[in-house]
Amino acid sequence: MGERVNSKADQVYDELKEAILAGALDPGAPIDKIALCERLGVSRFPVSAAVSRLAFESLVVIEPQHGSFVARISGAEVRERMFIRRALECEIAAEAARRLPKDGFLALEENLARGREAVDAGDRPRFYAQDVGFHQVLTTHLGLHRSSEVLDGLRTHLERVRRMLMLPQGRIRETLAEHSEIVAAIKAGDVGRARAAMDRHLAVTAENFESFARERPELISA
Repeated sequence: MGERVNSKADQVYDELKEAILAGALDPGAPIDKIALCERLGVSRFPVSAAVSRLAFESLVVIEPQHGSFVARISGAEVRERMFIRRALECEIAAEAARRLPKDGFLALEENLARGREAVDAGDRPRFYAQDVGFHQVLTTHLGLHRSSEVLDGLRTHLERVRRMLMLPQGRIRETLAEHSEIVAAIKAGDVGRARAAMDRHLAVTAENFESFARERPELISA
């Protein structure tokens, strides 16, 4: 019995989290527990368990006597995490230009090919997965395990924003072009160019977030 309840709670959690991360539920939107129960054919307990789990992950805010809501995006936290990510990833790109092994180059080329397929198909979720993989290739093939752990933690908290910023028409194609420039600089062994290419790539993301925050201030908290 407990296993079935847990399975249902996991199902609700997965569906609700994906809706939040994909932007199907806007920050600040109320979570209709009754509608979730009816749509998924579950009782209130697994829905409440899933909502509590998402609240622990700071994706949901529970307000007693008022209900549960999708958490607004903290502008200050996003900016700080982007700042840390930019500082670290620029040096990783520079290090890749110094010593990325052959299998790392092959993995980057494969990633670009898969990313190009996703762009041509207009498949944003598939491209997002390739985008995550692109940055992971560098830490994996450089053996930077602690750096990878730090970036994975940052990525988890930035995922909702990063996926939202890929929604505008043409952005995934632009991102692919930025990745291609980073790879070209790394393959050329040009440390300064690789660092600068990564910096430009992440600067665009930061600038796009600021534009998003200006256009949709109701979705952003301090």
